[in-house]
Amino acid sequence: MTQEEKAKIEEDIVEVLKTVYDPEIPVNIYDLGMIYKIDLQDDGTLDMDMTFTSPSCPAADYIFEDVRTKVEGVKGVRTSNINLVFEPIWDQSMMSEEARVELGFD
Repeated sequence: MTQEEKAKIEEDIVEVLKTVYDPEIPVNIYDLGMIYKIDLQDDGTLDMDMTFTSPSCPAADYIFEDVRTKVEGVKGVRTSNINLVFEPIWDQSMMSEEARVELGFD
């Protein structure tokens, strides 16, 4: 896979991540800053680190499976290894400017 192909697939991954929402928060998980790493290998294996706003998130299973289903549906992604991590601990500073405005923090 060329660098251009890889970059396009990674852009597509970001776009589908922007369609995943915590049912209690009106901002997508990407803009919330819950995705820590997106690393696409040349063989189509996606290694991704993500977190939740809280380790006890009641929608965690739903969100995690939504992420897996959507990223594995991206053309060029053969399989995914999605790691749930809690370091660094998520905080509001990880949100995009748009998310901060949407949630009234700015």
